[in-house]
Amino acid sequence: MTDVSTVTRAARPDAAAMPAFPPHVVALVSEGGAAAAASALGGVPTFPVHDPATGDVLAFVADQGPADALRALDRAVAAADEWAATPPRVRGELLRRAFDLLVERRDSFALLMSLEMGKPLAEARGEVAYGGEFLRWFSEEAVRVQGRYGPVPEGTGTMIVTHRPVGPSYLVTPWNFPLAMATRKIAPALAAGCTVVVKPAELTPLTTIAFVELLREVGVPDGVVTVVTTTDAAGVTGPLLADPRLRKLSFTGSTAVGRVLIAQAAENVLRTSMELGGNAPFVVMADADLDAAVDGAMLAKFRNGGQACTAANRLLVHERVADEFTRRLAERVETMVVGPGTADGTTLGPLIDDRAVATCERLVADAVARGARVVTGGSAPGGPGSFFAPTVLADVPRDADLMHQEIFGPVAAVTTFRDEDDAVRLANDTPYGLVAYLFTTDLACGRRMLGRLRTGMLGVNTGLVSNAAAPFGGVGHSGLGREGGSEGIHEYLDTTYALQPDG
Repeated sequence: MTDVSTVTRAARPDAAAMPAFPPHVVALVSEGGAAAAASALGGVPTFPVHDPATGDVLAFVADQGPADALRALDRAVAAADEWAATPPRVRGELLRRAFDLLVERRDSFALLMSLEMGKPLAEARGEVAYGGEFLRWFSEEAVRVQGRYGPVPEGTGTMIVTHRPVGPSYLVTPWNFPLAMATRKIAPALAAGCTVVVKPAELTPLTTIAFVELLREVGVPDGVVTVVTTTDAAGVTGPLLADPRLRKLSFTGSTAVGRVLIAQAAENVLRTSMELGGNAPFVVMADADLDAAVDGAMLAKFRNGGQACTAANRLLVHERVADEFTRRLAERVETMVVGPGTADGTTLGPLIDDRAVATCERLVADAVARGARVVTGGSAPGGPGSFFAPTVLADVPRDADLMHQEIFGPVAAVTTFRDEDDAVRLANDTPYGLVAYLFTTDLACGRRMLGRLRTGMLGVNTGLVSNAAAPFGGVGHSGLGREGGSEGIHEYLDTTYALQPDG
């Protein structure tokens, strides 16, 4: 077991432009594939990381198993007491140094994300900025964890309320935002004084490995953050959740997997933070500024290729303005440039893999079979890579599969509603409740909808709600707990109350 997951790199663009990987665990392999990678790493199993724009192998990563995961937990446990006792100011300043170094290396991290996940470089740079903000925010929150001290109401004594770290934590991150989802979990955990084991998605482990190396460079002690990379997520996760030394689980991913993990975590009564699936409604009222609504839809639907839990899944548009909104949206979509994320001018990169393309094809075919109309796009272009054309569907019936399932792709599905009550019924017709979007020029409508829409977050006349200073999370099948904001650090803190009687 090494400090971070072992990586070998196959042929790829300009190694000098990439983030630093730990030299004692990296072997560069120009030819020979997995066999050469395994040999270079002393015979350990490996798995490939692919560029979704070409299908080419970018790197081979150590395929770790349950024993490796438990050794990672050993390291977290061994470092836990000393890290918890580290002054909050010191923990905060380490996070601030990590922020500064990440900003300095933003171009190399953006390139790495664009290669392993596919997003356009401009969006990847945006993710570096967003992900960095969690480091800066929680560097400041580390010194602001406050308790209470005062008399009990009866006047017979004094109550003291304090907070302390939960303990060793297991953080499971998704592939779609490989840097921001890591910083959004690691930063509050470290600020609170917790040590962590991080398991990135097997599709995009390289960014996490590089980020953990950055933390090592700025002085985060050994054992405080350890990465486990694997193709056997269940096999690695089960033993960790069963180990009584682990005290916290934070997971971002599908609701189906989240349910399983919640059940497993219940055995040891773990603290859990679960950021799960979404089915976001994007509601456009009759009085909406349509230019602003189209701008918001382009951001909420097509950012990251639609591969986000916050992506607008259902575009619900008042019947009086639906035709005009759809026309304007399709015109904007047809200007998008599809290509590799690293290519100049690309505004829509590939999907993460061919399975994601197949899902988009199936959902579009189902909607069309039920009466939807393809305004633009609707299919996968030929050639290499996991691409799907940016798509606008009109007249989507309410029983179409994509109205009830996350699309996770660049497919905008427009459905009409009659009035506010109909919009609320349609928007709330889902067990999910992560985020909703509302476009209206009527402030009173905005206030009413804030109370009527069942959602953890609401964007009013904006297609982007995420902010490091705000509590990110949902209700219902979209999860438990919050990430970001002052709430985020408390997910990694236990509360202790003491009573000191008078006299």
